[in-house]
Amino acid sequence: MTALAALTMAAALPAAAAPASASETAQITVHVDQPGPVMRPELQGQFAEELGHGVYGGIWVGEDSPIPNIRGYRKDVVAALQAIKVPVIRWPGGCFADGYHWRDGVGPRAQRPVRLNMNWGGVEEPNSFGTHEYMDFAELIGAKTYISADVGSGTAGEMSDWIEYMTSDSHSTLAQQRRANGRDKPWRLDYLGVGNEAWGCGGNMRPEYYANLLRQYATFVWSPPGRPIVKVASGANSEDVHWTDTVMANAAGSIDAISLHAYTIPRSDWSHKGSATDFGEDQWMSTIKGSLRMEGLIAAHSAAMDKYDPAKRVGLLVDEWGNWYDAEPGTNGAFLYQQNSLRDAITAALNLNIFQAHADRVRMANIAQMVNVLQAMVLTDGPRMVRTPTYWTYDLYQVFQGATALPVEVAGPDYAFGADAVPAVHASAGRDGAGVVYLALVNVDPNHAVTVTARLAGLTAKGVSGQLLTAPMINSVNSFDHPDVVVPTAFTGASLVGQVLTATLPAKSVVVLSLR
Repeated sequence: MTALAALTMAAALPAAAAPASASETAQITVHVDQPGPVMRPELQGQFAEELGHGVYGGIWVGEDSPIPNIRGYRKDVVAALQAIKVPVIRWPGGCFADGYHWRDGVGPRAQRPVRLNMNWGGVEEPNSFGTHEYMDFAELIGAKTYISADVGSGTAGEMSDWIEYMTSDSHSTLAQQRRANGRDKPWRLDYLGVGNEAWGCGGNMRPEYYANLLRQYATFVWSPPGRPIVKVASGANSEDVHWTDTVMANAAGSIDAISLHAYTIPRSDWSHKGSATDFGEDQWMSTIKGSLRMEGLIAAHSAAMDKYDPAKRVGLLVDEWGNWYDAEPGTNGAFLYQQNSLRDAITAALNLNIFQAHADRVRMANIAQMVNVLQAMVLTDGPRMVRTPTYWTYDLYQVFQGATALPVEVAGPDYAFGADAVPAVHASAGRDGAGVVYLALVNVDPNHAVTVTARLAGLTAKGVSGQLLTAPMINSVNSFDHPDVVVPTAFTGASLVGQVLTATLPAKSVVVLSLR
């Protein structure tokens, strides 16, 4: 049995403990005296694919739109993303990337060719949002750049030309073409994905074949002097540790990182995944359990990487993850538009806690997706925009960007439903450059509060403050008409005596505390 299989079976076994009650407590130790690695801001990265209304209508409306915009970018979306300090944006895909030819998206927009987006509904792709639009957008919101190159239908030469077009400050023909198209100064390309899902929509390859192709393509990734580009291998689909093992065994020296894609669905049937809003406690539990599965996935893929890279030079990037439900009724199913509830806010916090706990190997994570697609930060409808519950989790967690990880131990009650049980309380901690310690606490039990007693080893704080994210129902949402149902509020349920913190976490809640 593989380590991953053992973890999966263990997670599926029912626990003997009863559901948490208000009188039960969880004990936590935060080892402030044992600082770990830095939790890179990129752990809160975003993903924007040319899919549905994720870009067109969601980010880009054009300069002539009646919707208020900054050079064609929606003002409301720009402001919302700036507020949560989006650290990096992955683009143009996703499956779209391996059919995308970058020259289609440069030059005068009226002269750009119209293609068909065969991966996502066969709709027309006007290429109005191309390299210049993406790079300028990343600059506008202050995010690093992460481009996925076309390996499935492109060539290494096409990829190399694209890099030169974006990054060269020379007077080469490609650099001059960029200037003629309106950008004098070269952009910084921070990350380059060598293909996407090469095992599936990116070419249906075997890992041995892809590893050889990866070595070829990586040879032609020319980084400008003093501006290294992180080369990212197309990684595994969820449990496929063999893919990671094979790519690392054959090409670890050619890359700086390898990706991992892992989505959560409430049901085990991809054709009937479950509703984003019409669900009961059974699907609440299955989604929580599915999210916690990320811990085992990261451990298993990290173990495979450790065999070839014990120094952890190569990063693991979870560059597609999130909750995937059935599309909203009445919408185009290929556009992957779904609502977003308190359930998504809770599972986003769980995943961020897991990524932060593995910051020694996990260097980036990109939730799918940023706007109007899957587990989005914001949703738009014409001129209207709403921040989702997931957005507010990211708002609370931005204090961890660049903080030093602090080990956390949690012992406490289980949350049980039917034959399933999971720990009720999950936690993560970090210390920022000013010495402020932050503690994130998640209570996944939808029915009972849990009192947490936390020992702060190595810290005597003078005060504690915090914010709380919860809502009346497990499926509470922020709608365009009622945008503030699931929003953070001040948390006053914490007290501090010396090195001991006590806090009562409401049912189904996320709490982030600041200790000064």
